[in-house]
Amino acid sequence: MLFVLTLFRWIRPNADIFDIKFFLCYRTILNLFMANKREGGMLRKIVLVIVIISVLWVNYGCVAQEQNIRWVTLKDIAKSLENQQPMNVGFDIDDTVLFSSPGYYYGRQKYSPGNKGFAIMEEFWNEMNNGLDQFSIPKECARRLIELHKKRGDSIYFITARTKTKTESVTELLAKTFDLENPHKVIFAGIKLGENLKIKPIKENKIQIFYGDADSDIEAALEAGIRAIRIMRAVNSTNKPLPCNGSFGEEVLVNSEY
Repeated sequence: MLFVLTLFRWIRPNADIFDIKFFLCYRTILNLFMANKREGGMLRKIVLVIVIISVLWVNYGCVAQEQNIRWVTLKDIAKSLENQQPMNVGFDIDDTVLFSSPGYYYGRQKYSPGNKGFAIMEEFWNEMNNGLDQFSIPKECARRLIELHKKRGDSIYFITARTKTKTESVTELLAKTFDLENPHKVIFAGIKLGENLKIKPIKENKIQIFYGDADSDIEAALEAGIRAIRIMRAVNSTNKPLPCNGSFGEEVLVNSEY
């Protein structure tokens, strides 16, 4: 059992030990190895082939894809916007403009140690949206991007998948952190199974560029028919597993992990 767990952690080094997908894969491999011990022979060979294919596929799939990533720099983005009129641009919050893992780590330890149940608890979101961001660290790439768009006269929107609460201090914190005058209130889109709730506010606010770290951010932008730019998630983020940058053919900002 220990061998199988070690093997899977090597295959998926960024996997969250509490992620249900981790356990499903782990259990499948474990069952195969248990059957291997009982049956032997041909089944042993089949198990070994499956494991080898899994290792190659998972480990080298993203590596091969990263070779084709459309990397962009801040200068590239600035140049692409030359001679364009001011526009509406959107940013995700968590892992895009703020390294907010401290708040999520706190919430997990307080409300649901050992699992992600805290993420559906109203008590946690009340705390997260009303103070825990005082421990969030602004990302340097976000400072530079927002400064670029401010100088252009662009209107900046923040759209997050966080659960909406009756009160929030996130708008004020972001305005202070990034020196925004008369900021738009943060849009708390929330999460709904089988539906990307960021698409609607992107369209309603006529946003033309959307920055985000998650696959759902890129999907929302592409579905809305606008430019999507990936911000890389820090490897020490509590939000695991890490996404595969460039997986939708989107542009990815270099050195945007911090």
